Amino acid sequence: MSIARRKSVSCLVDGIGIGGNQPIVIQSMTNTDTEDVEATVSQVVELAQAGSELVRITVNNIKAAEAVPRIRERLDQLDCAVPLIGDFHFNGHKLLREVDDCGDALAKFRINPGNVGRGKKRDPQFTEMIEVACKKNKAVRIGVNWGSLDQDLLTSLMDENSARSKPLDARRVVLEAMQQSALKSAQRAEEIGLRHEQIVLSCKMSGVQDLIAVYQDLSGRCDYPLHLGLTEAGMGSKGIVASTAALAVLLQQGIGDTIRISLTPKPGASRAREVQVAQEILQSMGLRAFSPVVIACPGCGRTTSTVFQELAQEIQIDIQQRMPEWREKYPGVENMSVAVMGCVVNGPGESKHANIGISLPGSGEKPVAPVYEDGKKTVTLKGDNIAGEFKELVAAYISIHYPAKHES
Repeated sequence: MSIARRKSVSCLVDGIGIGGNQPIVIQSMTNTDTEDVEATVSQVVELAQAGSELVRITVNNIKAAEAVPRIRERLDQLDCAVPLIGDFHFNGHKLLREVDDCGDALAKFRINPGNVGRGKKRDPQFTEMIEVACKKNKAVRIGVNWGSLDQDLLTSLMDENSARSKPLDARRVVLEAMQQSALKSAQRAEEIGLRHEQIVLSCKMSGVQDLIAVYQDLSGRCDYPLHLGLTEAGMGSKGIVASTAALAVLLQQGIGDTIRISLTPKPGASRAREVQVAQEILQSMGLRAFSPVVIACPGCGRTTSTVFQELAQEIQIDIQQRMPEWREKYPGVENMSVAVMGCVVNGPGESKHANIGISLPGSGEKPVAPVYEDGKKTVTLKGDNIAGEFKELVAAYISIHYPAKHES
């Protein structure tokens, strides 16, 4: 069953379509010091190769702004065409004014209404950034974050709420302030001259239920493309589970046009993990396909050896390593499913449902492993090299069923 997407306008970011009928786009962000050109370029390339279709970089001072054009130039030399998004807070108006080619090198600006300026400074500084976007024909994400929400707006709404005969709870007022900040800023951007289809909105929260609630409301109040992400999601399984819980609900309702999984990596760990999680969410929900799915049972008392676990891991790693080549050479291979099962209970049935599957022997079963392709048993493997032989069968299946580009 396909998921009906919310109707939104289509925003074009350096050839990447956001919203409309376009596929949901995966975004990530570097955590390098942007002044360090080589480190930033290296991480952008890593994220792009992992599958990030947009990469955001911090632009927080003059040296960072001056580095942006050099980063773009170096990426182009490496044939890495991924669009860059400039993340501006507090002083973006000044940086874009003083380093003109910084804006040229970026595909999109991210502006946080709560950090543009206070009081009388807010509108002139916001106006200046939008005028640069208009002049350079750049898209803008107006990204509201509950940790840096416009306090003047929030105070005003809290005062109005207090005067009600039946005041709303404070949480509802905060959610309304988030939405008003985004929508009023978008309206102001259009008044300045930014086109409707150049605007993307986001209202990021760190609580799962809060994020779901704010986007459910916001999606009904505008047709701008929406960027989803649970801000400050956290580390490890906590960050993955919380992000998945929030985004899955919204995506199932057709809400969301770009996504980012804001994981805190372990020190020195790859930043690309957040891209992989985003891909797995979209693929698990049937919204996009990125890599063949490996179906494997969890194991139980019937599976006394670790052979099937080791084989499942080997197949998963082998697919990940070979996907860059396969994706380029064999269109459609990302839709394939591979089953690695551990015993006779569900093994043959699950293997028959996959494009190619293997059912390994469990406790007390004959030491043989039947292989099924498209529901039919094709061969039975045994001996000490089952893993190597099965990987060869997977590769052969791909070459036969997904014709190479030059053969089509």
